[in-house]
Amino acid sequence: MKKPKKEERKVVLVGGCFDILHYGHIHFLKKAKALGNYLVVALESDKNVRRLKGEKRPIHGQNHRREILESLRFVDQVIILADEMKDTDYQKLVSIVSPQVIAVTAGDPIIKRKRKQAEKIGADIIEIPRIDVLSTSQISKLLDIE
Repeated sequence: MKKPKKEERKVVLVGGCFDILHYGHIHFLKKAKALGNYLVVALESDKNVRRLKGEKRPIHGQNHRREILESLRFVDQVIILADEMKDTDYQKLVSIVSPQVIAVTAGDPIIKRKRKQAEKIGADIIEIPRIDVLSTSQISKLLDIE
């Protein structure tokens, strides 16, 4: 399948850890891609995943998570995020990517920040409902690796 030309792109930006990839991730990414025709994933650093999820995380390092995401046919680009990302760094990234849509999971704890970032560039924030599947954190607990 041919990638859309830059002027024909409707860019959708998502962000996350995407550690142990599971059906919930796949569902979210497919729904996000359906909001446009070019899906960009901003991938959190190992250090930030550890800060957010706990000392035993991530299970997969950032480069492995990047490669896994890049292998999905509906992901067009993966951007590796630095260890220390401030709000201004995220805003700069959003400005550079210049998405028409920022897709988030319903209940995103930092949706207010993401809304401000979207407003500054005229992008829409669209919440994708969660589905009832095990999360990476729940899978980690079941496997006793958290």
